[in-house]
Amino acid sequence: MVGRKFDEPTSSRTQKALVRLASIDPIELCTEAKVERCRATRDLRSCGRNVQRVLIPCGHAALCDECSQRCEVCPICRMSLPKGGNELPLRLYYECIEAGLISKRHDDRLRDKEDTANQLVADVQRLYSLFDVTLENNLVSLICHWLHFCLLPSISLKLTFSLDFLQGVLLLASVHVKHTDITDVCMDESAVSSDPVTALLLDEKVVKDWCRRTFESILKELNAIYSQTASEMKSHLSSLLKISSKLAGMSNVLEVLESSFRGSISVMLQDLNHLQESILKTKQHLEIMAWCIRHQFLENVRFRFSDFASWSSSVRERKSAAIYRAWPDSVAGILGSGEQSTSSLFIEDALSNLEMDEGSGHQDEGELAISSLLASVGNSFFLSKLQGLAGCYPFESLRVAVDLLFLKGNSNLVVAKQAIFLYFLFDRHWTIPEDKWRDIVDDFAITFCITRHSLLESFVFYLLDDHTDEALEEACRLLPEIAGPHIHPKVAQALLERQNPDAALMVLRWSGRDGGATLVSVGEAVTAVRVRVECGLLTEAFMYQRMICTKVKDKKLKDAYDEANEQLSNWLTWLEILVSEICCLCIKRNLVDRMIELPWNADEEKYLHKCMFDVAQNDPTSTMGSLLVVFHLQRYRYVEAYQVHSKLQTLEEDFISKHQNEEMAYKVKLLNHWRKTLVDQSVDLLPDVLQQQLKDGKLPEAGVCNGDQNIPPKPKPPTVQEPILGNLLFKLPQQWETNGFVHHQP
Repeated sequence: MVGRKFDEPTSSRTQKALVRLASIDPIELCTEAKVERCRATRDLRSCGRNVQRVLIPCGHAALCDECSQRCEVCPICRMSLPKGGNELPLRLYYECIEAGLISKRHDDRLRDKEDTANQLVADVQRLYSLFDVTLENNLVSLICHWLHFCLLPSISLKLTFSLDFLQGVLLLASVHVKHTDITDVCMDESAVSSDPVTALLLDEKVVKDWCRRTFESILKELNAIYSQTASEMKSHLSSLLKISSKLAGMSNVLEVLESSFRGSISVMLQDLNHLQESILKTKQHLEIMAWCIRHQFLENVRFRFSDFASWSSSVRERKSAAIYRAWPDSVAGILGSGEQSTSSLFIEDALSNLEMDEGSGHQDEGELAISSLLASVGNSFFLSKLQGLAGCYPFESLRVAVDLLFLKGNSNLVVAKQAIFLYFLFDRHWTIPEDKWRDIVDDFAITFCITRHSLLESFVFYLLDDHTDEALEEACRLLPEIAGPHIHPKVAQALLERQNPDAALMVLRWSGRDGGATLVSVGEAVTAVRVRVECGLLTEAFMYQRMICTKVKDKKLKDAYDEANEQLSNWLTWLEILVSEICCLCIKRNLVDRMIELPWNADEEKYLHKCMFDVAQNDPTSTMGSLLVVFHLQRYRYVEAYQVHSKLQTLEEDFISKHQNEEMAYKVKLLNHWRKTLVDQSVDLLPDVLQQQLKDGKLPEAGVCNGDQNIPPKPKPPTVQEPILGNLLFKLPQQWETNGFVHHQP
């Protein structure tokens, strides 16, 4: 087909045809698409030859060229026809053929009379040819206007006078059209037609079939171009740009067509959605391919690895380093799924998200067709089937990267795909002098309107994945430029894992999510607690967990992931996760003496007690059990302290009987002796009746010890006892201090 842009210099004939096409009404477009036969009679028989021109002044296509010279009136409207040598104007379809807008192989003027079935096919093909002209010349708005005219429930309802009026009313009522609209439509001859051919041409299925046919034709054209070498493809850049414009126009047409089905569930809508998705993917892939062709697929740009094998080895080292430095997944541990390490890289998460949003795996003909645009089937393609997109990284080549990224995944994720492509470019060239490759990245950003913030964000993601110290230093240098409310929450986690909690704290500060005012997931809350404890901000970590848990309890803080998980919808689960995390970190960092001084409430104490007692149970040689006793003594809970001491004493006796190590046995006995002394002196402060009941075991265990969540309130003892307890706490033996039992603060 010969195609010309409207804004290019064209002949007056071509320009006249395009102006006529652009200004035509939708109903007239259907009339112009139909094959008309001459209605003049010769010897009581119809002429039946193809009508090429319209009559003046009525405009009916009713007579062939020969019959129009001898007839005096129009066979349709009986209007008198003027006599003279004025040439009758051509019908629009033939005018487009004469102007070169439609190929002459579609000229049906010399064909014989056809049967009715073939004539209907010819009418549809003529309409398709007119649609092709609009698509070639950037007049897609004409098709969109035509769709608005023919789609329900607009004024262009496709009723025919052969239908019963009641059926027409019921049809209109089924789409909730007002009575006035029914009257207007049924009485408007421009909105209804008694011609079945016009009714067929006004069916939206005709447009869908045209879009599918045109899309298949475009795919064949693209396959022919993509199968060539890089230098050969460069000569087709103008063709690729024109194809991109066609795909954009078809996407607009389908968007208008989809609007009439929104809110309903139909096979037609699903087919339109799948076709729209395939067209958008092809367009996005074509645009990236055009950029790669302009740069000859970076064949002349050296990348920093000696070969693909060394690049793959480097990526495996990054994954191993990420697994090694990963912190335990406390959420999985609390929920009973085991402690799993969050060892994924940024690139793995991004590629996995593309696959998750790809859909249910259903592939229609269009999606299967675009798979033909893939380059030669290589290792990456097979890995994408077996291990997913994450298993394909690093991509074998630039072409494979473009194919796997932009022909897979949802088309709505084009920004994420471009970010992954930038990550790929940074990984390919970093450590090489910037003057060798920086202009390539900048040109990509300018071509696809990528902001500097997004550009640096992709760079930082790569640097945080790179396990070298040089990459970490560069990432910390760039962080102030990208930090903000929308920064990825994993950035702080990655900095913490790479032993830079101060930078992680600054990222949390800059993000504005560290105060608990914005929505966070339980994983983000755990990271925030970890960062504060690692920075020595234990009190701030304590206040943060309390504020977050209070908001969750009041149902003011919800996360999409948490709503999908019933366990995480319970605020007590959040409380257990965060309090246990603080306790474990304090035990690890030897900050338990500071932790037990914090003002924990009854709900928090339950999980604090459980965590500390579990450590003491697993390792009786540690001072954790004794510190738990001190925790209760500081709060004047002498009964709880005695009960905890009794349990610990049983564990210690069992430990001594099973282990023959004299040094460890001596340490356990020493801890037990001095703890017993401290507890006995505290119990002496109780009334005699309570002391006797406690020693006889007649008092029930307190709520903290038996796991009961509801702890009965305890009255505060007289103030005269405070100096006694203070003296007891500060008269601990030197051995306890050297074992980390108590750390005196300045």
